[in-house]
Amino acid sequence: MMRFEDIYAEEIAAGQIEADPAQEVMLPEFTRLADALAEKPKRGFFRSKPEAPKGLYLWGGVGRGKSMLMDLFHKHVTVEGGQRRVHFHAFMQDVHKGIAAARKKGVSDPIQTVGEDIADGLRLLCLDEMQIGDITDAMIVGRLFERLFAGNVAIVTTSNRPPDDLYKDGLQRDRFVPFIDLLKKRMEVVHLTSPRDWRQDRIAEAETYFTPANADAHAEMDVLWDKLTGGAAPETLSFEVSGRTVEIDRYSNGVARAGFWELCGKPLGAADYLALAERIRVLMLEDVPRLSGDNYNEAKRFVTLIDALYEARNRLVMSAADVPESLYAEGTGSFEFERTASRLREMQSEGWGS
Repeated sequence: MMRFEDIYAEEIAAGQIEADPAQEVMLPEFTRLADALAEKPKRGFFRSKPEAPKGLYLWGGVGRGKSMLMDLFHKHVTVEGGQRRVHFHAFMQDVHKGIAAARKKGVSDPIQTVGEDIADGLRLLCLDEMQIGDITDAMIVGRLFERLFAGNVAIVTTSNRPPDDLYKDGLQRDRFVPFIDLLKKRMEVVHLTSPRDWRQDRIAEAETYFTPANADAHAEMDVLWDKLTGGAAPETLSFEVSGRTVEIDRYSNGVARAGFWELCGKPLGAADYLALAERIRVLMLEDVPRLSGDNYNEAKRFVTLIDALYEARNRLVMSAADVPESLYAEGTGSFEFERTASRLREMQSEGWGS
């Protein structure tokens, strides 16, 4: 039997995490789930997966440790029958690709087929940061989760919203309500109520604007990346905007990391940056060069990116060739950049994003 309380205590003793009373209240739920998942498959010719125990829907404010707890659970629990941990948006991207492939093959019910394919060889699915932002996902997830539960897959998910607030005010939401009822029936809904935002604390204690953008700056950002993500392996953040796929190669625990040219050297626009800002809490942007008429298009995209992050009150960690006021010192657009420089300063201030 795995006692998650003991694992949590070991992490504290090792200096990996700090004790949080609100997090400690959650621990018995993880122990319950681990014990249930330890049940062995039935023996015999018709051996099958045991019925899935009630999963766990863990919700609460940003930076409270939801993803950390789920990742710690996924790391230490041993599940016979297969387990997977994935960001919700990446998971849904895979689902959309699977549905498209099934349709090409003439499958009559592609959602059911994809759900059964996912459930095959899987007993535990951990989904990070569930949120439903468009009607397409809203119409898919209900039937998809039905197939996963029918396939005896236990699901653990984190979210910033309680189930009743998912897809709030969305189009045809009445068709989505049965999915909410299904979640509450098949998962324990637990509210992580910690008043402390651990991610904000880690940023507040650290420098967040590095200049010049040299090897030392890169090393400092590596250290901060590890602190913010808890050392979790990065994954690709992928999302659709107007029928196009936008991908950020390095993403973990609400933190995205990208180079200037990766975000501003491509033909991306306001809709792309707004969609990114909705999906992250912190952006680590590296190697911002001096801006001028020579890279005018890239500079315009950078301004648009900063505006999107600013309006969403995202945190920004950045390495750049110079201080904000000197990044765009001359040339067409330099006068307008004064507002961006001011925003960059404000976004480094204490309390920003809280």
